[in-house]
Amino acid sequence: MAAPTTVPLSADTFWTDAEAHLVRYGGAFTREIIERAAGSFLYTADGRKILDFTSGQMSAILGHSHPEIVETVRRQIGTLDHLFSGMLSRPVVDLARRLAETLPAPLEKALLLTTGAESNEAAIRVAKLVTGRHEIVSFARSWHGMTQAAASATYSAGRKGYGPATPGNFAIPAPNTYRPDFTHADGTLDWRRQLDFSFDLIDAQSVGSLAACLVEPILSSGGIIEPPPGYFAALQEKCRERGMLLILDEAQTGMCRTGTWYAFERDGVVPDILTVSKTLGAGLPLAAVLTSAEIEQEAHERGFLFFTTHVSDPLVAAVGNTVLDVLTRDRLDERARTLGAFLRSGLEEIAGRHEVVGDIRGRGLLAGLELVVDRATKESSDALGALVTRRCLELGLHMNIVQLPGMGGVFRIAPPLTATEEELSLGLSILDEAIGDARAVL
Repeated sequence: MAAPTTVPLSADTFWTDAEAHLVRYGGAFTREIIERAAGSFLYTADGRKILDFTSGQMSAILGHSHPEIVETVRRQIGTLDHLFSGMLSRPVVDLARRLAETLPAPLEKALLLTTGAESNEAAIRVAKLVTGRHEIVSFARSWHGMTQAAASATYSAGRKGYGPATPGNFAIPAPNTYRPDFTHADGTLDWRRQLDFSFDLIDAQSVGSLAACLVEPILSSGGIIEPPPGYFAALQEKCRERGMLLILDEAQTGMCRTGTWYAFERDGVVPDILTVSKTLGAGLPLAAVLTSAEIEQEAHERGFLFFTTHVSDPLVAAVGNTVLDVLTRDRLDERARTLGAFLRSGLEEIAGRHEVVGDIRGRGLLAGLELVVDRATKESSDALGALVTRRCLELGLHMNIVQLPGMGGVFRIAPPLTATEEELSLGLSILDEAIGDARAVL
């Protein structure tokens, strides 16, 4: 066995080793060696500074290496990092209580886990156990995770080649106001008729075992699709009529990103089960399932089991408490609204200069910009999206574009809530230049 070395690998050796030893898990790796990150920026091995407009994996809402998160990790790992899953610590109980205090009644019971997929897996198990049913309804553009039940409720990618999904999973169309399928006479989306038709189909396919509807308040991997006001109240009524639970997945929208603590607040609904992840740990692996005492009691009486290695881990729970401290003290919900308006104004100015910008959407600091070849036909172009993404990186801006069949390339823009107007202006300037350069090439 070779002796360990602390000498940095050359770039050529790094990529040779990466290609030889890493399993590829989706698309190509960005051809940059990232050495460190701080605030809104990433720093590469060759000295480049890259503005991060995705907050890592849409998670680092306090920016990278936030000093209070760093201090919490240092302190906690030196005192209490991990326990047997049946043991409890103060950070865990404190975080459960504090999360309940951010939510409307009756959401008061929390299960602390690690990833969004894991939290959705647990939520689905609760719903199936409590209802005694097994069928799950989700949006056709959804992304809920890569574990079995979560992946079976994910329709935006990853369904081909893995054999049967979990029995009883159904998809309904996401209400896309930019690309409507059911329309009024004026061409706008008739989401009520779409929703009625969707559940007519669900009823026709169901074997009478509808357990839950699992959806995102704003579909992110689906292309920043935001259902219109009124939609979720109507969806909840569809669930009530059928004895289904409503599960909302706020992996990317929770913890102030959209301008309120939770995106569902806009719609005046309270889910039966809420899942949060990504933003809760601000980049560290922390997730939670939240539900009512009544549902928790029923699940417990029926023998609910979700005994995992890192359930109720004190280290990440302590981080979650620090995240809540910073969000509350610095009023980052208000900041997300203010910066979100600033970001949207800048994106609209870009749209005014470039005909290839077809639509701008989203809420707070979760924005979407859809690229099209022609605004009238809304024809998409994978080549255009790839060119703009690559040019942004060359100019020092990391962007993520979602390209799905039947849609244009949609940039998911999710900078940290701690970003400054100057940093947003820099990102907008680079994006503007990159779109112009790409148009000149095509």
